[in-house]
Amino acid sequence: MVGEAILSKEPLNRKTRITAKTLFTLVFLIANTFAWYSYAFNVLSEIIANTNLVYSETLTVWIIHFGGVAISALVGAVLLNTIRRIRFILLWMLFGLFSSLLPIIVGFETPLTITLIALCWAISFGLGMPACMAYFTDLTTTENRGKSGGVTFFAIGASMFLLGMINVYGFIAEILTLTAWKGLGLIVFAFLKEGNEREKAIRVPSYSSIVHERPFLLYITGWIMFCLVNYTSFPIMENFFGEEFVYLSSLIEGIVSGIFALISGFLSDIVGRKRLIISGFVMLGIGYATLGVFPGTLFSWYFYTIVDGIAWGMFGPIFILILWGDLSYGMPSEKYYALGGLPLLFANFLQLAGESYLIRFVSVAAAFSLASFFLFLAVVPLMYAPETLPEKKIKERELKQYIEKAKKIKEKHD
Repeated sequence: MVGEAILSKEPLNRKTRITAKTLFTLVFLIANTFAWYSYAFNVLSEIIANTNLVYSETLTVWIIHFGGVAISALVGAVLLNTIRRIRFILLWMLFGLFSSLLPIIVGFETPLTITLIALCWAISFGLGMPACMAYFTDLTTTENRGKSGGVTFFAIGASMFLLGMINVYGFIAEILTLTAWKGLGLIVFAFLKEGNEREKAIRVPSYSSIVHERPFLLYITGWIMFCLVNYTSFPIMENFFGEEFVYLSSLIEGIVSGIFALISGFLSDIVGRKRLIISGFVMLGIGYATLGVFPGTLFSWYFYTIVDGIAWGMFGPIFILILWGDLSYGMPSEKYYALGGLPLLFANFLQLAGESYLIRFVSVAAAFSLASFFLFLAVVPLMYAPETLPEKKIKERELKQYIEKAKKIKEKHD
């Protein structure tokens, strides 16, 4: 297979290495973009809810929105082969600044204008995100990408929380807040001058070759399972436990996932990505099994909340930021990130499109039991996936820890 042949290759030489200033700017750029999209998504949801759209019109808007994110990400990853990355990201952010103001320019009272807004906001997120992620990969090494990924995912969560805490009233105020936030990202991006361009790649992978790589297929199978289970079970939980209780647990889960994102980022550079992923799936499977057996108890819900927060703290940095860059093995990683983000988008769309059917036809106990079963099943392909952190580095760290322990024991007996 293509992926197995790539496994033995060394990463391409890069012109730059990451500095504290570059890392801060790049982390801020990624966090700013994710927080912008989260806020924009909520505003779009409010606009749809407050407009008298029939179900078919609402479904059409969401299809165009999520389809726009996916297609623009796939196209953006291809365009980067012909356009300088810094210029591409700048143009993308300028478009995002313009699209943030679009509802004020065209209005948001008709299905046509809402659809146009949904499409432009989709492009404002999807088109340049693979470029940002590939930039992150190029400025980190496999050995330190976990730490940088953990910090970045923590920054994403903190930015979402900060932007969500800004209390403004009315759509106009929300749109101006969205525009100001994007403008702040554009200002910070102006300081990103180091490591503008990488050396020309020896080989640019195609989408066809990537989806035929065995390591990519094994890892993305587990990621698809997690996304589908996590997003499709949420409406059932919200309906069963109540909106206020789910909101409180989401806050707790967000705090837990933020803390464990930092921890798992450092651990992934020590023990590897694969062990953390498998551990996360097993823990989450136990959490869903507990809900399936004791669906009506507060203990089972809080236990699941903690476990799910820990799992997101593990999966977020690895599946969103780290893994796809590792699997590129030094080749341009934009297409890996574009494909790796599709399961998250598809699962989110299924949640919105099928929410009423899930609540109506799926019982709580059955939903959680099935979720637990599929999560344990997802571990099977991961058992055969290769570790993306070089085995040599893992052995070196284990040997270093062993020597340090031996020295401490020797000092005690001297």
